[in-house]
Amino acid sequence: MDTKILRLSNWTLRIRRPEGAAIPPVILLLHGWTGDENAMWIFASKLPEHYLLIAPRGLYPAPMGGYSWHSPREKSWPSVDDFRPAVAALLKLIAEWPASIPADFSNLRLAGFSQGAALAYSFTLLHPERVRALAALAGFLPNGAATLLDGDVLRGKPIYISHGSKDELVPVARARQAVQLLDAAGADVAYCESEVGHKLSADCFKGLEMFF
Repeated sequence: MDTKILRLSNWTLRIRRPEGAAIPPVILLLHGWTGDENAMWIFASKLPEHYLLIAPRGLYPAPMGGYSWHSPREKSWPSVDDFRPAVAALLKLIAEWPASIPADFSNLRLAGFSQGAALAYSFTLLHPERVRALAALAGFLPNGAATLLDGDVLRGKPIYISHGSKDELVPVARARQAVQLLDAAGADVAYCESEVGHKLSADCFKGLEMFF
């Protein structure tokens, strides 16, 4: 596997290129609050080797160190609107992706942890036609998401949700609420809940591996 740090325009990215795939499918790995381009690499070994993995660094420095996907705000939970600039930036990154690193972005897969999961939800709700599947790990639906679930925008969309029942940062009630709302919207939801904190259990790691 060819793994390296890549710098494109204002982005810092960690990527893993597959061997032998002419134009590989893509999984975009979105870190949580205070993370960076390396934070999601714990999941890389569980993802199929034929994907091009792209882990971008968040756009905004976080007050506690690391990076964030939205600008600082006083609200306790971010909204879809808070993530719109990051979604637009990711779409621009995809549009300007260098031809020297072949990639098939037509059926994009997203995997986000915590705040990165909220960004993945926002991306999918705003541009459902661009996303083939979504994994939300220890995350939450951002405020305002329910108003975007009308109609068939997510009908049949594969979504994997993992959460710890002892999570003190993102209460498990947020994940259970997401399951209910997404099920009602017709998404194909798989849910893994375990007695852990703000992380994935071994069982949910296996579920993530099977999902992709």
